[in-house]
Amino acid sequence: MLKKFLKVLVFSIVIVLVTLAFAGVLFVKFSPEFGGKHAAADIERYKASGHYENGKFQNIMDTNMDMNAKEMMELLPEFLRGVPNSEPDFEVPIQHLDSAEIAKVDSVTKVIWFGHSAFLIHIDGKHILLDPMLGPVPAPHPWLGKKRYEKELPIEIEQLPNIDAIIISHDHYDHLDYGSIQKLKAKTRQFFVPLGVGAHFREWGVSADQIQELNWWDEVNFEGTKLAFTPSRHFSGRGPTDRWSTMWGSWVIIGQKDKLYFSGDGGYGAHFKQIGDTYGPFDFAMMECGQYNKRWADIHMMPEETAQAAMDVRAKVFMPIHWASFTLALHSWTDPVVRVLKKSKEINQPIYVPMIGQEVDINTPFPEQTYWWEKPN
Repeated sequence: MLKKFLKVLVFSIVIVLVTLAFAGVLFVKFSPEFGGKHAAADIERYKASGHYENGKFQNIMDTNMDMNAKEMMELLPEFLRGVPNSEPDFEVPIQHLDSAEIAKVDSVTKVIWFGHSAFLIHIDGKHILLDPMLGPVPAPHPWLGKKRYEKELPIEIEQLPNIDAIIISHDHYDHLDYGSIQKLKAKTRQFFVPLGVGAHFREWGVSADQIQELNWWDEVNFEGTKLAFTPSRHFSGRGPTDRWSTMWGSWVIIGQKDKLYFSGDGGYGAHFKQIGDTYGPFDFAMMECGQYNKRWADIHMMPEETAQAAMDVRAKVFMPIHWASFTLALHSWTDPVVRVLKKSKEINQPIYVPMIGQEVDINTPFPEQTYWWEKPN
């Protein structure tokens, strides 16, 4: 009797595993979340970039992403166990935005942070979104990731004004969100993306003539505002088999009066000084500072490196980004801001940390720094 029961149990487990595997294959194959495929003509364009070899885009400098079996086994229980204070135990304060106010057209350069790496930029009378991941979970399915800390956004997508351009740094889920793009594409005129990322947008129903793909150091004049796509030290991919299939990078935005820098994601390297020497100084820089670990330091900076990178790009003032909305690494949710503030003070690099939803006019004195990430008494 016991032997028969064990056979039935094993058979049932095998059926469940096979069913789950089959469902996973179907999900990856048919879900629009994973984006578009690359045609032969696309591959030829990528090869001509000078940064594409053996079917993959390449970093400028050696970048180690390998973990041996021992390291992976050490990491698994750490992720299962988690770390103290990995997410807020209080409601993170945000400032809500008025749709009529932010729709106004003027010459003031403003930066509004939506948490993590998402921004609404107002420059030269244009509304520009950077990495608008405005969904609740940075994953291809809600079951596959943790939810955003904040219960609501500073303003819902439907209340945003018409958008002149969306700029994407790379195609990871915490930077490029299918659901957000579906809501935004009808109110957006132009999309500026790294090489290869255009395939996702075409698959998602965006007209090809609205998409411009750029290689590192390419520049475009967008109605009087210069956009330059610059290197970062990172990687890309949305599915189990497409890592390095699209380019990644950072962005320079040069308006009639002001210059902004958006780092995207990436490890520390000499490219920051090259960008600063080529386009700096910057009036305001948005610098990655979060989701780091010593095991993947080549692709995500430590907070101390973030402060140094801001100095390398010659930022008059910078703010730390890539934190305060999602838990994607094994550090406390406030570790990035605490460490980067300390290092910035040590090297005399000006820094400001706005609240999510706060309108920052980069040409007026910044308000006194509030430590809004600290739990109220």
